[in-house]
Amino acid sequence: MSLKEQIKNDIKEAMRAKDTAKRDTLRNLQAAIKQIEVDERRELSDTDVEAVLMKYAKQREDAKTQFADAERDDLVAKEEAELAIVKSYLPEPLSDEELEAIIKEIIAQTGAKSMKDIGKVMGAAKTKIGSRADGGTILKIVKTLLS
Repeated sequence: MSLKEQIKNDIKEAMRAKDTAKRDTLRNLQAAIKQIEVDERRELSDTDVEAVLMKYAKQREDAKTQFADAERDDLVAKEEAELAIVKSYLPEPLSDEELEAIIKEIIAQTGAKSMKDIGKVMGAAKTKIGSRADGGTILKIVKTLLS
């Protein structure tokens, strides 16, 4: 079953269980996916859906930080609940050690020697790692290894 179908089925389950938080979060995800499909006039693959989920999770993280700064604990709790739901659909993130090993392999494959080659490495890393790591974390490790 594709990730889109899984989200669709889970919306139905949340409606049956009267779980409004999960239902609303999944509907927001489904709307984001549908928006991209309509804009680009194509069916999204599971990899594309994972990218949408990562973007949505990042937005929830940012909102949570802003609400915490404003001392809005009620909204922080809501964002954390949404984040937990979204993360349940994402693959398990890589540890820093696994990520570093993959990036070292990519650097060897691309023949990168200096910071000038960071674009080649980042492109290959995003393709290979996908949604299993945040772009900022990947960039930090790449910069450390190339410097």
